[in-house]
Amino acid sequence: MGARYYGADSENGDRIDDPSEDALFILISDLNDSDNTFVTVQPDEDDPVWFASIAVLDEGGYEIVRRDTSRNEHEVTTSTSINDIARDLTIWMAARRISAR
Repeated sequence: MGARYYGADSENGDRIDDPSEDALFILISDLNDSDNTFVTVQPDEDDPVWFASIAVLDEGGYEIVRRDTSRNEHEVTTSTSINDIARDLTIWMAARRISAR
């Protein structure tokens, strides 16, 4: 059975269905600048209307992209705090689920 709401996939092939804040923290912590440079999170459907990605920056830290075409949102930010990224992303994704019902 697939994800009920969304899935998180890393470049190295790791996947977590409906990841918790802690699971996102772990996926982001496992990123590096050689062979596992990004994580994407999106609904587990054919044509998702939203996605988020977290990528390692060459100069350190992470770039976070949040896009939701149904709300005409596209935001790009940077952060060095994995705790903040995982928390903020979890809150952002929860708002997507609520609006989809």
